[in-house]
Amino acid sequence: TVVRGLFAAGECACVSVHGANRLGTNSLLDINVFGKRAGIYAVEYAREADFVPVPENAISDVEKLLAIARNSTGTEKVAVLRKELQDTMDKNAQVYRTEESLNEALDKIAELRTRYQNIQVQDRGKRFNTDLLEAIELGFLFDLSEVLVMTARERRESRGGHFREDYETRNDEKFMVHSMAYKLDKTPAKPGEDIRVDWKPVTVTNYPAMERKY
Repeated sequence: TVVRGLFAAGECACVSVHGANRLGTNSLLDINVFGKRAGIYAVEYAREADFVPVPENAISDVEKLLAIARNSTGTEKVAVLRKELQDTMDKNAQVYRTEESLNEALDKIAELRTRYQNIQVQDRGKRFNTDLLEAIELGFLFDLSEVLVMTARERRESRGGHFREDYETRNDEKFMVHSMAYKLDKTPAKPGEDIRVDWKPVTVTNYPAMERKY
């Protein structure tokens, strides 16, 4: 990855070998091929890399996150917020999308984030606490959903599993690129303003892009 010493394998690596529409079970190819490659290079890197001392406060951010969630005494239920997030993503950010539907999803995610500050975690335990785990995971789901919606909104074309009803054709001249999203250190005035969407050109070698016909 772009983080020195951090290797990724499988779909989380986003190597995009399947183009814009990864078909069912084809993720096994990512796991088998790039899992092996990542493992081999991780070993080589570990053998040559210098040891970097771990800061004394390395886990302080994680402990703070756990403490906030564990000590929450709000009224919002995690399951309810997660269901509302699922519903808005299913309605507004499925395969068929428009600028209007994606903006609606962004607004709803922002609303859910605000309500998330008032969540209720009933289990206060420190062992196998799935209630706590689901609460923390929900916060990350908001991040992921927002990035997905932002990159879909900025990609004003249709390609693979991304179909814009307001931009029905593929635009290779402008959007033959990978979507990159960066979190900005700023308080957004409106939903999505703290995310910067950028593009990385696709390297085409043996198989140039062609019009898809059935």
